[in-house]
Amino acid sequence: MFENLTDRLSQTLRNVTGRAKLTEDNIKDTLREVRMALLEADVALPVVKDFVNKVKERAVGTEVSKSLTPGQAFVKIVRAELEALMGAANEDLALNAAPPAVILMAGLQGAGKTTTVGKLARFLRERKKKSVLVVSADVYRPAAIKQLETLAGEVGVTFFPSDLSQQPVAIARAAIAEAKLKFIDVVIVDTAGRLHVDAEMMEEIKQVHAAINPVETLFVVDAMTGQDAANTAKAFNDALPLTGVVLTKVDGDARGGAALSVRAITGKPIKFLGMGEKSEALDPFHPDRVASRILGMGDVLSLIEQAEQNMDREKAAKLTQKLKKGKGFDLEDFRDQLQQMKNMGGLGSLMDKLPMLGGVNLSQMGGVQNVAEKQFRQMEAIINSMTPAERRDPEMISGSRKRRIALGSGTQVQDVGRLIKQHKQMQKMMKKVTAKGGMAKMMRGMSSLMPGGMPKM
Repeated sequence: MFENLTDRLSQTLRNVTGRAKLTEDNIKDTLREVRMALLEADVALPVVKDFVNKVKERAVGTEVSKSLTPGQAFVKIVRAELEALMGAANEDLALNAAPPAVILMAGLQGAGKTTTVGKLARFLRERKKKSVLVVSADVYRPAAIKQLETLAGEVGVTFFPSDLSQQPVAIARAAIAEAKLKFIDVVIVDTAGRLHVDAEMMEEIKQVHAAINPVETLFVVDAMTGQDAANTAKAFNDALPLTGVVLTKVDGDARGGAALSVRAITGKPIKFLGMGEKSEALDPFHPDRVASRILGMGDVLSLIEQAEQNMDREKAAKLTQKLKKGKGFDLEDFRDQLQQMKNMGGLGSLMDKLPMLGGVNLSQMGGVQNVAEKQFRQMEAIINSMTPAERRDPEMISGSRKRRIALGSGTQVQDVGRLIKQHKQMQKMMKKVTAKGGMAKMMRGMSSLMPGGMPKM
């Protein structure tokens, strides 16, 4: 997400960073570039105008003129205004009601609403330690009810059955009554979607809302629809008292216009970003972190949180103890590290959060990411083709053994040699991490997997 916007803004702001003094004249071109970058990212025109005016007002005032580094002060202003545009901070779900707290999900068909119900249920169960019941009040699509039942089973939450003969209001009320009997903390109600906003749909969801009085009414919208996402959210907000927005399919949206427009147009906060198909691919929306990513500054905080959630703590503890005892970091440990990175969403997820290195063009990252993912798979195949003894002691791998391993993994002998060399580099890094400690050190070490620092295969 934001690849195109990041490319444009990073280049534009690099041009202004070194300026000794900023005046209305010499920031005019920069502001024009910022304006064009936002419009190309499909940000709504009124939002762009307001944003640029606020940046200009602050930039030509005393805030910059008194700064020792005016160019850097200008970048700080752009970042602060981006944060303000998207909301000052992450707004958590208001679940401090008498249980069960009810969450109503609204949105058009195809926005990923039912998938988001499953993701949100998993998020609440795993990260908030809540018991969750999900129910579908979509009496027009039998497939939607079946899909939610399957998702509930996958994420380990309670599913309340419903069928096409029932009324949506009756389904929702019965689900809440069941949750009370079972002392369940949260009920998530999935509602019917349409291909477009219509009066019948709005009337039905209004009735459901009035009957169950939810603590949260979340609008689920496809980020790839750009400005339309914000306009559709406004239509729903006019009909329903929305409390927040969930942007889905964010991983497929290179522009990011929806994320920058929704808050300004609806006045409602973005609470979550849907980053993929997997049930764990739902991230709380942090405006400050997203602003950093847009400006190419990375989002190491989210990266660390992601690592902590997906890390196999038992394996990590065993590895730390092993290294402290002076035992080497062998190829089985190396394979474990590759698998841990896969659990974090692969290189695509990491690249999105690591700071840009040496002005890397993010619009070219897709190709680099695909190559890197292919290399990861190849490395795993090579290690899997080794005997346990070879994995523990790579020094014993002679020329004939390399040929056997290459044949077994469908690779070349030189690929096996490169992997062994790369493993040695990783060994050195792991020694440093163990000696000095800290997740931040590990994250910096991961930059060796990035373009410009990524080992050649």
